[in-house]
Amino acid sequence: MLKLNNLQYNNCIFARKIKVMRFKVHFFFFFFLVLFFSCPEDDGDGLVEIPENDRTEQQIIDSDSLLGYFETHYYNSAYLQDNPDFTLDDIIISELPEDGELPDPNQNTMLSDDIIILTTTYFDVEYEYYILKINQGESETSPNFSDRVRVNYEGSLMDGVIFDSSSTPVDFDLTNTIAGWGRVLPEFNNATDFVINNDGTVDYTNPGIGVMFLPSGMGYYSSAAGDVPVYSNLIFKFKLFESEENDHDFDNVPSYLEDLDGNLDLTDDNTDDDPYADFVDSDDDGDGTLTIDEDLEPDSDLTVDRDGDGDPTNDIGDGDPTNDDTDGDGIPNYLDTDNSESRDD
Repeated sequence: MLKLNNLQYNNCIFARKIKVMRFKVHFFFFFFLVLFFSCPEDDGDGLVEIPENDRTEQQIIDSDSLLGYFETHYYNSAYLQDNPDFTLDDIIISELPEDGELPDPNQNTMLSDDIIILTTTYFDVEYEYYILKINQGESETSPNFSDRVRVNYEGSLMDGVIFDSSSTPVDFDLTNTIAGWGRVLPEFNNATDFVINNDGTVDYTNPGIGVMFLPSGMGYYSSAAGDVPVYSNLIFKFKLFESEENDHDFDNVPSYLEDLDGNLDLTDDNTDDDPYADFVDSDDDGDGTLTIDEDLEPDSDLTVDRDGDGDPTNDIGDGDPTNDDTDGDGIPNYLDTDNSESRDD
């Protein structure tokens, strides 16, 4: 959708008013024809539709643009290495001077030398996307593509225009972000520790830090978003602090495990073909027994009172419905309509 520019808009208004003006017929007819054919058709709200680009063709365009960017831009690698407490503002990406020579190679590194190329399939298109790994992060845990994360970030276009940023850590559900985030952040580890300061701010130790470079197809693609034009490649600097495993339907099956076909898309996994994808369906196989109640394995946690009767030692279920397969057919009970036994039976 495109907005009319001011000239087109004014012309259209004039064309509508001219019908009531008392001009001579030949002048009226002339102006009406000219203005009628100069005004784009609108859909009632001042917008016109344009056809969407082919994703495969656009990916080729975007990839060429990003690879060219890496060949002409560098970053301040030595400063970041020598100053571990740097902020996102301290990550400086600069364009080569006109002579094409890298200024002070002891302090700076070409993006093309450090960029990591990754691939994924999205909307049936093979996409390349790119990360600059400044710090891996030293926790033993990483987020899954469907988890909740706490980050600082700054989003910009390839021309350097910043369109979004956070001044303090913010929380995201990766299932509610553009596709690139859920693929990039699992490549980094969380921070190892944090300290709450007297002023309420939090300092994190050794977070994952990087820059992601996303083709438009893994961003907003054909949709304009704020200051982001259609078909814009996106650059995000980020610090990854924490992550929390999501279980969107509270069925004790982590959401990332409900991606049965492994394509990093939770919306197309629907075992019982009802209106709800498995990750938001409390009865995944539609057999009338809730997924959480198809957890029959002996309780391995004797300190948690799962059934709320005051005795944590007599509970049924170990808190994991994925390891219960009563008939031994290789399909866990919660996905198998042949097994509807409940721990409440």
